[in-house]
Amino acid sequence: MAYRHEQKYIITEAEAALLATRLRLTLPLDPHAVKTGGSYHIRSLYFDDLYDSAVGEKVAGENIRDKVRIRIYNLGEKGTKLERKHKNGPYIKKESLPLKRAEAEALVAGDFGFLFRRPEAFAKEMYAAFRLRALRPKVLVDYMREPFLFCLEDVRVTLDRDIRTGYRCTGLYDKHTPTMPAQEFAQCCILEVKYNRFLPSYVRSLLQVNAAQRAAASKYVYCRQFEF
Repeated sequence: MAYRHEQKYIITEAEAALLATRLRLTLPLDPHAVKTGGSYHIRSLYFDDLYDSAVGEKVAGENIRDKVRIRIYNLGEKGTKLERKHKNGPYIKKESLPLKRAEAEALVAGDFGFLFRRPEAFAKEMYAAFRLRALRPKVLVDYMREPFLFCLEDVRVTLDRDIRTGYRCTGLYDKHTPTMPAQEFAQCCILEVKYNRFLPSYVRSLLQVNAAQRAAASKYVYCRQFEF
């Protein structure tokens, strides 16, 4: 998969409401969101090594870093995937592997041997990562996402709200897992913009928000920082 640009902004709920209204009138929703009333729930279980390298590299501002997570949608089994998000300066690349529920739960329990037996090259890479780095589940991150698309340059605009942390709970599919708001995002929303080579001027004009704060807003780090 090719590298893409990624921009993140922290905006207020009021700004998010105005922006969402504008986007709903001008850009199509992601088809998956159409089926669920315009937005959907995302839960990610992030993995890190014994040294919490992903946190340290983010805080230190390292240009090249990886994050590994299992992601599910609407707390269901369908669409479960193991992802590695690789960041190189302003560019990102995401690779993913579809998982069955039993495979996801095996990873949570520390059993990653099935990755070696899977035929995909990415599965083999992740087997090596889990084995050599001793990756373990660290934190659950929940939020609601409203996603919009623009076909030119494969633009994807998302508004992420109600960002919550499940601390060290690992009940990936458990609807009753206790979560609490991530305080840094209280009364705020994360606006993410992803695109290939350039951001079309039409989309750029839609995204004007007065108090937008460009930020490296890592949900993973913010949902773990109270541990340190």
